Amino acid sequence: MSSILDRTTPPDIQAPASFVVREPLRYDMPNGIPVYVLNAGESDVVRIDLLFEGGRWHQEQPLQALFTNRMLREGTDRFSSDEIARRLDYYGAWLELACAAEYTYLTLYSLGKYLPQTLDVLESIVKEPLFPQKEFEVVLETNLRQFQVNSSKADTQASRRLMHVLFGSAHPLGHQLCEDDYRRICPDVLRSFYRRYYHSSNCTVYLAGRIDEHSLRLVEERFGAEPFGVGFKRAGHLEFQPVSATGSDFFIERKGAAQSAVRMGALSLSQHHPDYLKFRVLLTLFGGYFGSRLMSNIREDKGYTYGISAGLLPYIGEGVLNIAADTACEYVRPLVHEVYAEMDRLQTELVSDDELTRVRHYMLGDTCRSYESVFSLSDAWIFLQVSGLRRSYFAEVAQAINTVTPSELRDLAQKYLCKETLKVVVCGEKNP
Repeated sequence: MSSILDRTTPPDIQAPASFVVREPLRYDMPNGIPVYVLNAGESDVVRIDLLFEGGRWHQEQPLQALFTNRMLREGTDRFSSDEIARRLDYYGAWLELACAAEYTYLTLYSLGKYLPQTLDVLESIVKEPLFPQKEFEVVLETNLRQFQVNSSKADTQASRRLMHVLFGSAHPLGHQLCEDDYRRICPDVLRSFYRRYYHSSNCTVYLAGRIDEHSLRLVEERFGAEPFGVGFKRAGHLEFQPVSATGSDFFIERKGAAQSAVRMGALSLSQHHPDYLKFRVLLTLFGGYFGSRLMSNIREDKGYTYGISAGLLPYIGEGVLNIAADTACEYVRPLVHEVYAEMDRLQTELVSDDELTRVRHYMLGDTCRSYESVFSLSDAWIFLQVSGLRRSYFAEVAQAINTVTPSELRDLAQKYLCKETLKVVVCGEKNP
């Protein structure tokens, strides 16, 4: 007779015995473009990422990089915008376009059996976009309306103001977009950015999914046989110095708001700082998961908010310590006070072994989930490239989680988790 499962006793928690992240295979196509290949998966699905170095930090005016990337699918020498949409839909493909600080991205998901047809569209988008005026006006107005909607939200206003306070208006991260920025964009500005950065000498390709020799040959025929692009200039490494505003408290009045958006932040560690990985453990314990100090105190005990989080946002050269919550206007000051109190506790008291063990298990499990699929693996290696991190980074993450001690966490809190450096931005109705 088989034993009955005792559902009242949870299974033992097991930490990963080892932590190995599969590396992609690299080869260079005839025109010099490096290709990174992760061949895995049961489904006949291929993901292709094209990275071009040149993003928001390299643009000559706000929104130039974003709209250049966004307009690539709006018409080419061979296909109209409608034809591009219909072809991708017919073959079950999906195209994503994204723009970051130093890179722009084109990501295509395609069934392997239809790769010849979907690559035809992707090749035309990359090599021969037209930036047509009519389609540009539609895209511009759509994005402007979305900007206007987002700008009316308290959380958006507070987040944007915090970045402006921390970095200053001259910094790409501190510039606050306005409607005039949208009105100054035109197709000629986009063509200028395209000619400068969308070039085979400035491109990297990542392939993930079920990749065979036929798939590699198709990609090489479209993107690797000959150089493409004219007038290319390699993106230089740009450095911008943040100029933080004086003062610590900033208020944006929004009459009639049901809740106030509270955003607290400070300039902090970059991803290359030797304390960065262990500081991430401290921030996870502080406010990075549902069982964190901030959630247990401010949500569960005090009931000031439905949710509060803290984390380290990585940017080029700087990190941003970010604490975010929404609360009723009468709870804003008590909420901020409790955040400060939790900081003080971490600076003066040692974390218990039980709490640190829970955080370790959470972070290791979350890390494993991040690399469990072939597409998430591809994301991980792309992240490493654009961040300029070592290939040993993933092993270093696990080592930091496993080895950080309570005394190290207290020391890190004293060095980097200081309420004196925090800027507090509140957007909502004034508390009478």
